[in-house]
Amino acid sequence: MQWFKAWLTRRPAASPERQRALDLIAAIDAGGLPLNPARVNDIARKLGLEVSTKARIDDTIVRIRAALQRDPP
Repeated sequence: MQWFKAWLTRRPAASPERQRALDLIAAIDAGGLPLNPARVNDIARKLGLEVSTKARIDDTIVRIRAALQRDPP
């Protein structure tokens, strides 16, 4: 019976865009550095953020973190 309860209370999987953002933040928190600003900007845009091509990557990461906290799964 426990498996049935677990099956009913499963969380839906994160959208691919959200999962990419979560993976990016996890990699940064683990000590990684984002080397491709275009990739970071693409992730931000897919989350619905407007990002200038001249925006600093650090600022974009802060905005991605805020968007993930604001819109929980």
